Amino acid sequence: MKVSFHGQSAVKVVTEKHKIFIDPFITGNGASDLDASKVEADVILLTHGHNDHVGDTLDIAKRNDSLVVAPNELANYLSSRGLNTHPMHIGGAHQFDFGKVKLTQAFHGSAFTDENGESIYTGMPAGILLTVEGKTIYHAGDTGLFSDLKLIGERNEIDLALLPIGDNFTMGPEDALVAAEWVNAKQVVPIHYNTFPLIEQDGDAFAEKVKPGKGIALKPGQSIDL
Repeated sequence: MKVSFHGQSAVKVVTEKHKIFIDPFITGNGASDLDASKVEADVILLTHGHNDHVGDTLDIAKRNDSLVVAPNELANYLSSRGLNTHPMHIGGAHQFDFGKVKLTQAFHGSAFTDENGESIYTGMPAGILLTVEGKTIYHAGDTGLFSDLKLIGERNEIDLALLPIGDNFTMGPEDALVAAEWVNAKQVVPIHYNTFPLIEQDGDAFAEKVKPGKGIALKPGQSIDL
């Protein structure tokens, strides 16, 4: 399978049979390499309701008839907008035809601002454990450092961890290095940085400080094979 990074927290996973997109924030994302109108996705996984994560979900899902998997309140809201959704909640797992999804804790907020400027509460934020084709990807979502990351690492053999490093709204690089140690993934990719000035960080410097051979900073559009 191929995992590619597309700026902010947007990640695409292409398996033998499915195209899975996590947090497809493309339009308005100056770091993205994609044109949202051309994105294909069988499945969209969302960590929480902030606009820089929900992103182009409405347009992509309607055009592709994508299944949207999200925390319960966010899934219910998107269902009311006409999308095909599957609601989940923290600690819960479900086996889909494309793979297994389990939601984990993430310490953050979650609200979606609609086209009328109304802020809609979208439930608890989450991280995502995606297991597909024998590999497990951990997308931490937006979160600060918390000690149960150790438990996530102990209970799961994680092949790839996607960890925020932007600081201010999420973990910064120093805390993300601790998270990388606790999660103990085979590879670690930094996300949620350099999209706008307040979260500018050096992804390469972070990757170099992760255990030798484990850290890799992907530029938008770059991918790795699992």
